[in-house]
Amino acid sequence: MKKGLFLCIALALGWPAWAAPQAVVDAVQAPAWRDRDGRAEALAPGMEVQSRDRIRTGEGSRVYLRLADGSTVKLGENGTLLAERLGPGDSKFFSAALDVAKGAFRFTTDKLRKLSQRDVTIRVATVTAGIRGTDIWGKTEPERDFVCLLEGRITVSHKDGDTREMNEALTFYVAPRNQPPKGVEAADPETVRKWAAETEIAAGQGAARRGGKWKVLLGEADSQASALDLHDRAAQAGYAVTIRPRSNGEGYRYKVFVGQLPSKGEAEALAARLKAGLGLDARTSL
Repeated sequence: MKKGLFLCIALALGWPAWAAPQAVVDAVQAPAWRDRDGRAEALAPGMEVQSRDRIRTGEGSRVYLRLADGSTVKLGENGTLLAERLGPGDSKFFSAALDVAKGAFRFTTDKLRKLSQRDVTIRVATVTAGIRGTDIWGKTEPERDFVCLLEGRITVSHKDGDTREMNEALTFYVAPRNQPPKGVEAADPETVRKWAAETEIAAGQGAARRGGKWKVLLGEADSQASALDLHDRAAQAGYAVTIRPRSNGEGYRYKVFVGQLPSKGEAEALAARLKAGLGLDARTSL
């Protein structure tokens, strides 16, 4: 736990990162976690994502990841995404392989950034989509896996060998569980809007974003042990918590908070969720 405290202090002091990541967390509507080398850590904006990292979201959660090529990956609630491979990438080429084992996702490329080649594949349980610059939405459910093309073109393939080219917007490829794929079908625009909402962070939900200035103070403690207890309680619940020590002349007093909220309204929303879910008397501050 001391390592966790030292890391929090280092982040608070603004120590520099060692290398530019191939993917970084852009926004988090907690609870959410990153699993790496058998260790789960609450997800926070600015956290890097490496190959073999697993991202998990809880009830009511959303996560936005920004890839090195400028593309955005959005993961909905109760989802699991494995960054099977990220990179190599440079100014002209980017490659990645993502595995959505559970839940809904959206992948959107950066239209303003021109690459000579992009090689991104996303597996949604039994269906794999090869992407060359596009906007897609997909989900794996107990009864089916499907991928919806919103814009651009993709190649989809099923584990049974069925392969299709898709270049018509608002069409989706459906693969029922333990049955042959149904192929490509037209999607109702209203249905697509409902699907898209499953991966979007709505205003007023207490989401943290990179660059956010507001904080939610969970509590203060006169001992490191008490601060760590509060830290661990919130972190295990999927909230990225920072501990900031302040000298009081005779020792230290520790503030425990969640940061990077973009506005007072978002901070208040998160404080209300923490009070309802964890029973904490949280309050907002700049």
